[in-house]
This record gives sequence, C-alpha cells and structure tokens, in this order.
Amino acid sequence: MATNDEWLGKVREEIIAPDLPIIDPHHHLWDFPGSRYMLDELNADTQNTGHNIRATVFVECTAMYRAEGPEHLKPVGETEFINGIAAQSASGLYGEMRACAGIVGFADLTLGTAVDEVLEAHIAAAPRRFRGIRHASAFDDSPEVRPTHTNPPPGLFGLPKFREGFARLAKYGLSFDAWLYHHQIPELTELARAFPETPIILDHFGGPLGIGKHAGRRSEVFAQWMTDIVELSECPNVVAKIGGINMAVNGFDWHKRDTPPTSDELVAATGDYYLHTIDAFGPNRCMFESNFPVDKLSCSAPVLWNAFKKIAQGFDAEEKAALFHDTAKRVYRLG
Repeated sequence: MATNDEWLGKVREEIIAPDLPIIDPHHHLWDFPGSRYMLDELNADTQNTGHNIRATVFVECTAMYRAEGPEHLKPVGETEFINGIAAQSASGLYGEMRACAGIVGFADLTLGTAVDEVLEAHIAAAPRRFRGIRHASAFDDSPEVRPTHTNPPPGLFGLPKFREGFARLAKYGLSFDAWLYHHQIPELTELARAFPETPIILDHFGGPLGIGKHAGRRSEVFAQWMTDIVELSECPNVVAKIGGINMAVNGFDWHKRDTPPTSDELVAATGDYYLHTIDAFGPNRCMFESNFPVDKLSCSAPVLWNAFKKIAQGFDAEEKAALFHDTAKRVYRLG
C-alpha cells in the first residue's frame, strides 16, 4: 500500500526528548513500481523528524535482486545495492545520520549446506556492514492474509534442509531475523533452543494478526501471545524488536481513518505489547524499530518515535539508552 504524506501531515506533535540518541534497527529501501523509498525518503523520516536518529539497519525486502546469474545468488544484488546506499550516507554529504550501518539480507536456508556460497557472497558484497539473514516464515491459512514475500511453507523452521542451512549462520558469525505470525512463535522457540549459539532477533512482536479469521479476537490472540512471548524470552540467544505493529495485517485499521493516529492513540492501542515484551526480555534485549516505510502506512515518523518515548517514560536513563540505541548497536555490532 502506498503511503500518503499529505494525510500523515494532518497530525503534528512537539518532539519529546529530541536529544535522545536513536538507532533504528529495522527499515527497508526500495524502488518498486508505484512505491519509492530510497535514501532521500529515509533521510526525511530520520534527520528531518526532530528525533536524534544516529544510524539505521536495513532489512531485506527483495529490492534490486540481480537480473542475471544463478537463482540462489540473485538476492546478493540487494546487498550490493544497499552497501552503495550506505556508502553514500557514510560520505557525510547527506547529513550526520548513517543509513544502513548494518545490513540484513536474504538467503534461502533450505539450500542446506549449499547456502555457504550465498552467505559468502553477501559478506563479500558488504564486508563492513553485512550482519545477518532474514528468511521470513510468516504463514497463515486465512485467505485474507497474503503470503509473505518468501512464500514459505507451513512449518518452515522445522524442515530438515532449513535447519541444515540455519546451522551455517554460526560459522559465519551471522544473526537471524525472524518474521512470522503470532501462532508460529512456539516454532521459533523450538528453533532457538536447537541452535543456542545463533543470535535470533524477533521482528515485529512476532506478528500479532488482526485480520482474516483473527479479526475480532484480539483479546484471545493477545492472551496466547503473552504466554508464548514469555516462553521465547527464556531463550538467552533471542532479542526482540518492538515495533512493526501498525501494519494492515495487525488489524488496527489506522490507514482507513480520515486522520492518522496521534502518539497517545498509538500508545493506548498498542502499549501493552511493548510493556509486556520489555518485561519478559528486559530492556537490554529489546530495541524500538520503525519498520518504515511499511508502518508509514499508518503514522508518521515523528508521531511513531513520540509514541515509543511515551511508552518508555517509566524507565530510567540506562534502560532508555538500551531500548533506543544500545541494544541495536550491540546486537548488530555497529561501530
């Protein structure tokens, strides 16, 4: 869905704690037909917001795959593209914020041990910035829930070939970003227990769904989600990105309103997801994420980061530093 800057501009707020350093650990860049989000747009949503966003981490989204060559190596084109964007940003000509200081790419882990060639190609394409792999597993049998971009089968994390490929990540010192839906969280917990040496990052709270057969069942979904999050948090190799809950699949329908939500409305609707996850994992294993431009469908960057700061108001300075900056810096090994 296309974002609408004019609509987003209907809500403007004074920036809270404008000096607080931030690393945004999850955003995308792309130039798709009818949808463009490149360095200029990213800068507008970071350096021009009033919030002190110092650096970002890019996460794969099928942008700029190679047009030619072996199929399994085509995703390396995305890393080549993003490393170029990162070099642009690192020149300092576009401001102080360092875009794509870390890069998370895609490799088909069902290749098994043959995935080594892909991992090595990603690292060679961005040796200073490549940090991990995301092989999205988000699957739901509700026809209203579109398959995620990797078109995964159900039970991806348990497939022998997937686990064979997953086992290769530790050899290269790479982390794994997990994008799934809420009812798949126990599958991720099993994976984390099986590979305790591999750092795993839970994206978007584990994708609590609010559409299709899950519509109208938010309390029921939330109750089970709470239990599953606590169980997952017992795996010390897992950390959580807290954000990415304003997508259409989450079912809050912000994008259908005449005006976008305020930060207070975002906190009222979603704050319990944040506080429960922080309570389970602890601030040192949580990091606020924008998930832009996907969440930009629902709210502007200034409003979103204001909401995060309101959610974090009860934490001390050290805990806030972890939530907004330090956890991301440590997990993605940013300079």
